[in-house]
Formats: sequence, C-alpha cells, structure tokens
Amino acid sequence: MKSVFIVFNQAFTTRVEFIMDELGLRGFTFFEQVQGRGGKDGPPHRGTHTWPEMNSAIMAVVEDEKVDEILLAVRKLDARNKEVGIRAFVWNIEKSV
Repeated sequence: MKSVFIVFNQAFTTRVEFIMDELGLRGFTFFEQVQGRGGKDGPPHRGTHTWPEMNSAIMAVVEDEKVDEILLAVRKLDARNKEVGIRAFVWNIEKSV
C-alpha cells in the first residue's frame, strides 16, 4: 500500500475530484485551506491580502498498482496549466488499522 498526497491550487479542486472518480479512488481525506509555497517557483498561497490564493490537498491510501496512474493524471493536469500548480508525493504505508 502507498499513500499519495496531492497538493493543489483550489482552482483545480473539481479536476482533482474528477481524477479521483475516474481512477476509482473512493477513499480519501480532503484538506481545505492549505497554506504554503511551491519549492521550485510557485508563489505563496496564504489566503492573505498580499497572497490571496489558497491550496487544498487530498491524501489517499491506494494499492501500489494505482500510483503510476495517479501520478500520470497529476502530471497531465499540471502540464495543462503550470501557473495554477499541483504536486503529488508518495510514501509507503507500513501498517494500518
């Protein structure tokens, strides 16, 4: 099992939910109002007067076989609109209850 954590500009919310549905990923946790700044070149997303945009995030625990499909979908979405911003991170799940 893997955990996939996707952080994205709130403008991508509908598209990310569509990706989850298309890939049959029913179980996930959705985080609204996530603040941060991209590690490469993204501007801050802080919800302030100066930096008004905000991010959201989704975390899903999935079978290993689903990871490449998710990353491909995220990569395609990012390529369509680099200025909006989306990133995905994957790590192993050792145990769960």
